[in-house]
Amino acid sequence: MIIRRALAQDANELAQFNSSIARETEGIELIPDVITAGVKAMIENPQMGFYLVVELDNGIQASLMVTTEWSDWRNGMFWWIQSVYVRPAYRRQGLYRELYARVKEMAEQEPAVCGYRLYVERDNVNAQKTYESLGMSETDYKLFEELKTSLEYRH
Repeated sequence: MIIRRALAQDANELAQFNSSIARETEGIELIPDVITAGVKAMIENPQMGFYLVVELDNGIQASLMVTTEWSDWRNGMFWWIQSVYVRPAYRRQGLYRELYARVKEMAEQEPAVCGYRLYVERDNVNAQKTYESLGMSETDYKLFEELKTSLEYRH
């Protein structure tokens, strides 16, 4: 197993992973050109964050994305774990556990990082159990958002 940062040549596969996430967890279809451009933008602009991928059995079998959020309360940076995907045939085999361990290992090299956060669908009980087993705990926060009315990202 090799865990590495995503490269430009991984963008199309990561876009497919993200489309699969959206379909599985929310029942929505992302617009291929939009998600592909979004993945490429992240890879090309490391100040926005990064993707990690798991190479195993001659292919990418899992990935996640990390973005950052400054916390003035803690005078530190939270790393947000997003877009977690493991191919169905590789689930429940510890790939996410390895990715999470690598995120924490990388963060140890960054003194400004104060912790890790992620959001998960309310009904995704399996994922919640996984996150709890790794030491994460549910917060008291709810997530709210408002998207620009002109934004089109899904069908």
